Parts: sequence; structure tokens; C-alpha cells
Amino acid sequence: MSTEETTWREHVVRALRERNRKECDNFKEIIEQNNRLIDHVAQLKSDNLKLSVENEQVRNAVSTGGAGSNVAIATLEKKLLSQQEELTDLHKRKGENSQMIVDLNQKVEQQKKIISEKEHSLADQQTNNNRLRAEVQLLHSSLEELKKLNTTLLDEHTALQLAFSSLEEKLRGVQDENRCLLDRLMRYKSKDADKLNEENESIIRKRSAKLKRDLEDAVREPSSSSNNLAPTPTSGGSGTPLQRNSTSPAQFGGGLLGDDDFDVASLNNGAMEALGLDDDEYISARFTAGEGIHDGHRPSIDMLKATGYLGQPNPTKILMKFEAHENESHAVRWSPVERMVATGGADRKVKLWDVGKGSTEPRAVLSGSSAGINSVDFDSTGAYILGTSNDYGARVWTVMDNRLRHTLTGHSGKVMAAKYVQEPIKVVTGSHDRTLKIWDLRSIACIETKFAGSSCNDLVTTDSLGSTIISGHYDKKIRFWDIRTEKQADDVLMPAKITSLDLSKDCNYLICSVRDDTIKLLDLRKNQVISTFANEHFKISCDFARATFNSGASKIACGSADGSIYIWNVNGFLETTLKGHSTAVNAVSWSPNSNMLASVGKSKRCIIYSDS
Repeated sequence: MSTEETTWREHVVRALRERNRKECDNFKEIIEQNNRLIDHVAQLKSDNLKLSVENEQVRNAVSTGGAGSNVAIATLEKKLLSQQEELTDLHKRKGENSQMIVDLNQKVEQQKKIISEKEHSLADQQTNNNRLRAEVQLLHSSLEELKKLNTTLLDEHTALQLAFSSLEEKLRGVQDENRCLLDRLMRYKSKDADKLNEENESIIRKRSAKLKRDLEDAVREPSSSSNNLAPTPTSGGSGTPLQRNSTSPAQFGGGLLGDDDFDVASLNNGAMEALGLDDDEYISARFTAGEGIHDGHRPSIDMLKATGYLGQPNPTKILMKFEAHENESHAVRWSPVERMVATGGADRKVKLWDVGKGSTEPRAVLSGSSAGINSVDFDSTGAYILGTSNDYGARVWTVMDNRLRHTLTGHSGKVMAAKYVQEPIKVVTGSHDRTLKIWDLRSIACIETKFAGSSCNDLVTTDSLGSTIISGHYDKKIRFWDIRTEKQADDVLMPAKITSLDLSKDCNYLICSVRDDTIKLLDLRKNQVISTFANEHFKISCDFARATFNSGASKIACGSADGSIYIWNVNGFLETTLKGHSTAVNAVSWSPNSNMLASVGKSKRCIIYSDS
């Protein structure tokens, strides 16, 4: 305790001495000069006193008489006057020195303030220096750790390369063995297929021969059969529409197949191919076997296709036409629950249009994107709308209040497509940065990234659980992803880069628009292309042109670079071509609840087609 007290006292003494030294050094010369002046004044006072004494003595002497005394008195008076002048001068110098001391005191105060400010600044600099030293020390330690980690990773990389080389050798051996087994399997299957083809050709020949005999018998029927096909007058009186006569069945393959059974479902099952008939032969067989023919002539196949005689009618009439966006329109999608269409364009907006009311003013304008919109999609309830953009992000809005709910950013390229998986919990997005990302909307975070190796132009999910994702890519491949595993499940190679995908409701069939101006129909149960749709005038408009199924997956629609919309039956023949656009059509969407078709293109226009 005594040691600490002694230290404290010594510190105080040193501080006081230092303060006295700093304060006295500045005034030392002045103080010395002042002391000299005071000494001089004291001496002068002493001399003055002596002179006064001498003056008195002289006066006393004068009073006693003497001529020499007058001279002495005059001398002393002169000396007294000179001493008084010198005293006055000294007083004057004393005043000047006092004023100088006051001025120097003011300068000392200013210097003290400057010193105080500099001491504060020095303290701040010292604190900052200490902080930076601590940061440098921390960075040095982090650098050492990173060097150790880098060394560890290099060792692991070397070990993995060795393991990879070993596994690659094993893979080559397995591939060689697999190739041999596959060749053997293909030979066996080729033999089985040859046998099956022979049996099928025999059956088809027999059925075709029986069908021709039945048709010849039907032609030879008596005129009473023709009377049964007489036209029924309508209220118009001038003519009658085409009718089906279900009482006159045609015989197929040893059994009776009614006319009501000979419809699109039969076509979907491949009846035409099995019978070896083309479109015209098929229509001829139907009308010969009992279809109603009025006014003495048979309608053409084009008329029957356009009027939907072979299935659902086509939406050939323009219901609405309006300017959807300020610039090019890129995407269109129907709501799953109401007669409402969502469109997206290069003006960075998603707009909602109420088709049920026939309004050409948007029901809502959804903003938030900083670049053009590439795709739009609803969830299954129609409550949320999902849009992708060229600003490397995707966004989720609510349809009820038109508010932006989520912004999903993390891609390094423009996002071309997005779909809900396990809705409304997760979303999957496909981008030009060659990745697919799965997002959890509860945490608004990417929970998984799948590396595709090629730019993704479109994607679909197979069911509400979203267990399988199908994506179409720039490298001509359709890739299948199982989200329950980290690896890619499978892929199918197309002849050119893929612009869009669409899935049938039963998730069994997939259509794929390809940049070689064709549309492919795939059977997902076999992962095989079962049909190709093309036309000499049909040209895919752009790298993100969208094709679509109708609600029953019996028809396919896609826009063309010439401004037309082509509608094919899934059996392969072109049913109709819709006009109305003056520029290339980018996207089409078939209503899930009605037979209406929405389309947008490189112009600002959106057109809604209907069958009535």
C-alpha cells in the first residue's frame, strides 16, 4: 500500500514540476527584466533619499550663508531633475512591460487551447492506431488459418483426384461391360420386335380387308338405308348442320363399333394408324358408315377440323384485342380459377386483365421488377402470381391486394422460368446462368442449387408435390430432376435448342417446342418422342417462344414468326390457323376452364380468341 501511495505522490510532484516548468519558461525573461527594473527603482529611491538628505543639508548650509553653496544647490537641482526624468521613464517602461505581460498571457492561453486540442486529437489517433493494430493481428491470424485450410484442401484435392482416377478406370470397365450387355439386349429385342411386327401386320391386313368388305356392303345397301339419312329441317328452313347418326354403326375387327365410340378418343388410341388410313380415308369411312350427309355433298376435312367435328371446337373468333404493354410482350397465362389473364412485357410490368368483364383496362399493374418480364405463372389456387425477369430475379405477388410479397435474388443470369413446387411453400427457378434454384418462401432463401451445365429456357413440375422437375435447355436437352436426390435423373436429346415445355394434366405427356421449327410430343412413361408437329409456314419466333396444351390435352397451340397461331390435333394433323397478329407471336395460353386462347407477341397487343 505504501509503495502505491509513494508512486502516486511522485507522479503528482512530477506533474506539478512539469507544469511550473512549462508556465515559467515562457515568462522567465520578462520576470528577470521586471526584477531588474524593481531593483533599479529601489536603488533610485535610495539615491533620491540621499539627495533629499543632501538637499536639506545644503539648504541648512545656505541658511547659515555662503556664496559657494548656491552653486552646489543649482547642481543638485539639475541632478534631481535628471533623476526624476529617469524615474518617469522607468515608470513608462514598467507600464509597457505590464501590457506586454498581459498580451503574452493571452497568447499563452491560446497556446494552451491549441495544445489541448492536439492532445485530444493525439488520443483519438492512438485509439484508432490500437484498433487497427488489433485488426491487423486478427487478419494475420485469419491468414494463417486460411493457409492451413488451403493446405488441407490441397491434400484432399490430391486424394480425390487419385480416387477419381481409380473410379474413372472402373467406370470405363463398367461402360464397356454395359455396352456389350446392351448390344445383346438390342439383338434380342430386335428379334422380338420383328416377330411382333409380323403378327401386327397380319392382324392389320385382316382387319383392313374386313373393313373394306364392310364398306363395300354399306355402299350396296338399298335406297331405304339412304332414306334413313334424309336431312331434318331446322327452324331456319334453308339448311341443316352436320349431325351424327349413332344408329348406323360400322364394324371394326369382328365387333361393332358405334359412331359415338369413333371419336377423338379412338384417334388418341391409334385407330387410324392401326387401320392404315389417312385423314381423308378416315372421314370417308365415317360418312359412308352412317354419318349424316345433307344437301347432297360431304363437308371437307378442313371444315370438320375447324368446326370441331372431330373433337372440341377451335377458338377461331377474336373476343378481345387490346394494347397490353408499352413495349414487346413476352408472357401470358390464364388464372386457374377465374376468367383473368396475366401478361408480362419488356416494360418491366406484370398486368392482370379481367376477360370476364371484357375490359380493355388492366385490373391491376404489378411492379417491382427492374428489367423485362420473361414468364408469369399462377399457383393452383390463383391467389399468387409468380414472375421472372431479366434483372436476375423472380418475384411473388398476391392477386387479392396486388402487393409484392417476395423477391428471390441469387442467380447470375436472367431468369427465364419459374414454377411452384410443394406449393405454396417452395418455388423452382431456371436461369441463363446454367442453374436451377429451389427457394423456400418461408425463409425467402435458396435451399438447393442444381447445376445443369446449360442455360435453362423453361421448366415444368410433374405434380403438386413437385417431386420431379423437367427443364429444357440451350444445349438441346430435356433434363429430369428428382428433388429428393441431388443427382440428375435422366435427359432426352432434341434436334435443336428448346424454347418451351408444357405438361398434360395427367403428367403423362410433354410437348417441347424446338428451335428447328417443330414441336415434339413425348410420352413420359417411355421417355420417347411419339409425334412431331410441323408446317412449311410455321417458324418458331424466338428462343423463349411458348407452346401449350388445351385443358383436355387433345390439342396443341403455338405462335409463329409470321404472326399466325397454329393449332394441331395431338394425332398430328393441323386443325386451324388463327390470324390477328401483325408481328411474331411469343407466347400463347389456353384457358383451363373454357375454350379460350390468349396470345401475345413482339407488338404491344394481346388477343383473346374464343369459339363463340
